[in-house]
Parts: sequence; structure tokens; C-alpha cells
Amino acid sequence: MKDWIEGFQDSIDFIEKNLSNELNIEDIAREAVLSPFYYQRIFGAMCGMTVGEYIRVRRMTLAAQELACSDCKVIDVAMKYGYDSPDSFAKAFKSFHGITPSQAKESGANLRSFAPLHIKITLEGGTMLDYKIVEKAPFTVVGIKKRFSAETSYKEVPEFWGEWMSDMKGLKGMFGICTDMDGKTFDYWIADLYKPWEDIPKSCKTYQISGGLWAIFRCKGALPESMQKVNTQIWSEWLPSLRGYALAGNYSLEFYLPPTKNPDDTVSYICIPLKKV
Repeated sequence: MKDWIEGFQDSIDFIEKNLSNELNIEDIAREAVLSPFYYQRIFGAMCGMTVGEYIRVRRMTLAAQELACSDCKVIDVAMKYGYDSPDSFAKAFKSFHGITPSQAKESGANLRSFAPLHIKITLEGGTMLDYKIVEKAPFTVVGIKKRFSAETSYKEVPEFWGEWMSDMKGLKGMFGICTDMDGKTFDYWIADLYKPWEDIPKSCKTYQISGGLWAIFRCKGALPESMQKVNTQIWSEWLPSLRGYALAGNYSLEFYLPPTKNPDDTVSYICIPLKKV
């Protein structure tokens, strides 16, 4: 656990050292020895915000301190923290602090501050996760996909499901699959198992999932709450204590059983590809 936590803290320290420089998710994730996609999912689960949001609030905190404590010009501070124009900087600054950059230079101005994160795992009582590690052969799915930003996907992916439910396009919606993750964007599929003897529904495509080891986590309860709860436990509790395996693959998968009469009896699964180390 110590090495994993230290690696993640190293990535946050890297962000702090480079807040006045250009930051990209590939370099940040490399500090934690994780893929950009997995890094962002873990960061969100552990820290309660996206990497981009953290960078923005830290930059706004430092920008306010500089404006309040020095004679620096607003435009210089804006450029230092990555804003191309005073207008875009002023808009972001007011959204965070509630006042303009010029007002921040006045004596007695009320400013907000967001302190740097420090990762520490504290055990406050055991929590139970039902999971198993199994080896699966390759399989093919058929479905519809849409490209999403990692920054906004938590809001937009449920909307994608809502669009699909209004016109199910011949699919049952067995799977939700994240693929082709480049750190900033990824494809999300709503899909079923592909059966070669059946016609491919209109607007659908096929995609092959590689064979290998999978950690499969059981979620029971109304959706999406039950799955979100288990997802947070995976990244914030299970992964830091994982031994003998590492994350693998450029995808992750959700598996949904048919709905039940009582939402609290609904069963679904989160599937994470692994490799032995």
C-alpha cells in the first residue's frame, strides 16, 4: 500500500510544482505509474473531484494570493496560470471567489482558498466487497457508442443512457463499456453480446473485448447508487490494498442483469481487467 499511495502523492506533488506551467494528464498519471484513464477514475473516487477541477481551484487559490499580496498586474497573473485573456481569467476567478481580480487587490477582500491535497488511507472499520478474479476468453459485443470527455462523463454518460432508453435501437443494454481511453476522452458503448447469426441493429457496430483476467465486483441495489458506491470502494479501498495484480487493458466494463420488480434487488457488476505482477 505504501508504494501505491506514495506514487499517487507524487502525482499531486507534480501538479503543485507545475501549476504555472502547462499540465497534461499523461505526465501527471505517469508519476503515479497509472494509465491516464485509470488515474482519473481513481482521482475522482478518492478526491471527490476531477483532476481538471483540482488544477483549476488550486490555480485560482494561488492567483488570488498573488493579486492580494503584490503589485502584479491582472493580465500577468492570468497568463501565468494558463488563461489567454483577462476576460476568461476574470470569469473563472469570479466563479470561484465571487469577486473580480481587480477587487481581489483591494484591502480586506474576501477570498476563497483550496489547500493542496495530501493522500492518506485511514482504516475506520471494515467494509465488505463481493468480488472474484476469473479468466475470460475474448468475446465480441454489438452496440452504439459515443465519445465523451473524461471531465464531464459522470454527467453525460447517464444522459446517453436516457437517450438510448427512449429509442432502444434493438439492444437490451447488457453492457456499459469504456474503450479507447486516451486520458482526456474515451468511447462509451451501450452493448449486448454479439451473436453472428443475428442481424446487427441499425446504427450499431461490433467491438471485440480481449481475453484475460478480470476482477468482477457484485453490486446489489437500486441503480445508479449501488454501482457508484461500489465503484468508489474499488478505487479508494480495494486498489490500494491489491497484491499480486495490476490494472491492465484500455477498457472497463459494467454488466447489467434484467431489472427486478424491487429496485433494491437489482444486481449488476463492475469488471476491471487485471494482469499478474
